[in-house]
Amino acid sequence: MNRLLVFLILLSTAVVAQTSPLRVEQLRIEYKTNPLGIDVILPRFSWKLVSSARNTMQKSYQIQVAKDEKFSKKSMVWSSSEIASDASHLVDYQGSNLQARQRYFWKVKVTDNFGNVTESAVNFFEMGLLAASDWQAQWIEPEKPGFDPKKQQPAPLIRKEFTTKPKGKIASARLYVTSRGLNEMYINGQRVGKDVLSPGWTAYQARIQYFTYNVTNLVQAGNNAIGAMLGDGWYRGYLVWETNRNVWGEKLALLSQLVIKYEDGSEQIIATDETWKANNDGPVRENDLYNGETYDARMEKKGWASAGFNDAAWWNVKLGDYPKDNLIAPAGPPVRRTQEIKPLKVFKTPAGETVFDLGQNMVGWVRLRVQGPTGTKIRVTHAEVLDQKGNFYTANLRSAKCELNYTLKGDSIETYEPHFTFMGFRYVRVEGWPGTPDVDNITGVVVHSDMPNAGTFESSKPLINQLQKNIVWGQIGNFVDVPTDCPQRDERLGWTGDAQAFVRTATFNKDVAGFFTKWLRDVAIDQKPNGGVPHVVPDVLQVKNPDGIKSSAGWADVATIAPWTMYQVYGDRRLLETQYESMKKWTEYIRKN
Repeated sequence: MNRLLVFLILLSTAVVAQTSPLRVEQLRIEYKTNPLGIDVILPRFSWKLVSSARNTMQKSYQIQVAKDEKFSKKSMVWSSSEIASDASHLVDYQGSNLQARQRYFWKVKVTDNFGNVTESAVNFFEMGLLAASDWQAQWIEPEKPGFDPKKQQPAPLIRKEFTTKPKGKIASARLYVTSRGLNEMYINGQRVGKDVLSPGWTAYQARIQYFTYNVTNLVQAGNNAIGAMLGDGWYRGYLVWETNRNVWGEKLALLSQLVIKYEDGSEQIIATDETWKANNDGPVRENDLYNGETYDARMEKKGWASAGFNDAAWWNVKLGDYPKDNLIAPAGPPVRRTQEIKPLKVFKTPAGETVFDLGQNMVGWVRLRVQGPTGTKIRVTHAEVLDQKGNFYTANLRSAKCELNYTLKGDSIETYEPHFTFMGFRYVRVEGWPGTPDVDNITGVVVHSDMPNAGTFESSKPLINQLQKNIVWGQIGNFVDVPTDCPQRDERLGWTGDAQAFVRTATFNKDVAGFFTKWLRDVAIDQKPNGGVPHVVPDVLQVKNPDGIKSSAGWADVATIAPWTMYQVYGDRRLLETQYESMKKWTEYIRKN
């Protein structure tokens, strides 16, 4: 009997624990979960209350922030005490000054209107580099003088070897990096991070994003190497619908700072300086967002980002004279590969072209899987539609080539996907393919800003449901770091009119709070002194011709409509405060004109 009684007591306790009426979930800070490298000095906390009891409301909360997970008194930086409030969204931090590169742990305790008390799991956030003085790294330029900036150039490779402390046990390692142009980073031959097209597109004349990566697992005891490959991207690649390059600069540049912390409390910093080496004989021979990429696999340099590589023929980089006080941590989500699409079929057009059909329009690129003789050249072009005769149609792309050119090295099966471009397409034409291709030779890789899902819609009408699916695909295809009008031709610009018309729908489909927070700052930056708002942001048109384009209603109204919509949907008062001067300037422009 005693054993049975004990068993029943334990069972009832377990049932109560499993059916506790109150939980705190989905902890976020500045719209992000456990973020690395934020630069918001007074970050805001959000959480969700979950209860099995009806009519449950939060009666009070208490937030604690500390430098260790145990929340010891010595490590505590803020304890809000118990606040009588139902607020659980964007609650301001009110503790002592947060320090650059410091990791903080936080939790929240909640009491509901029935007297139930619960405490959340422990989450963390990590501050980034908060001032120019936090950067020991220097801007470096990898390309030799004399190159023609009007033409597409090979993607330069940059590298540096280093040795960790002989007796130091590594506790953590963080890489802080940005570039003028796009970058891919490597440590000991391994790609750093999952994002692509970094550091994204901003009003480069005023601010450039830097990214923070946890690379603890990539740094090893002893000899190491760090490498970077740079692409033209929005910074100096072709933009707009003309042969227009180098809008923000002619030279690519890298700024990288690797911080290694040891268990004894000491640090080691490997930062870009004039001792880094560069080479432009890598496999990416040309790269451009509009035109695509040319890749020669025979020119791959095995081990170039690993220790022990012979770089005697490489040259020392030059220091670049660029500011560091305009570097910002991303407010929005990174651009990432989010899913893959298999072709429905491979077929011959009436003109005899070999074409893959992916079944729907998508934005991103294709991954090739191919085998053939050394030196075989494959040309891959992209299109949204076929013409009336069923042939490949690219006239709507205007001057954008939207193609990949791949040269095989001849080593068994080769896999390739581009580094510094993206396309909008459904159909893929291949030329020069060795043998007969099948659907397993190409995979569509979908790429966009990695925004969490928000709302869904489904009705009893299949056509209405398909329309909604099309709207979502249109959104993710045009949200590649900035909200664009189209993802395929020689344009892909952040048209303000398109953004203001779609912003409310965008909030229904995806969590776009961080995405628009980032972009609206560039709207304010690119706004004219008289209050006029450009047609596109970042303002590539006015950078080229400052006085030639006038503001107009419908487009420039984004300055007021988008921030107000963000406030209505997310209750983000700080965003409204930040954008207020821009909103006021635009309404004054309208009043005066």
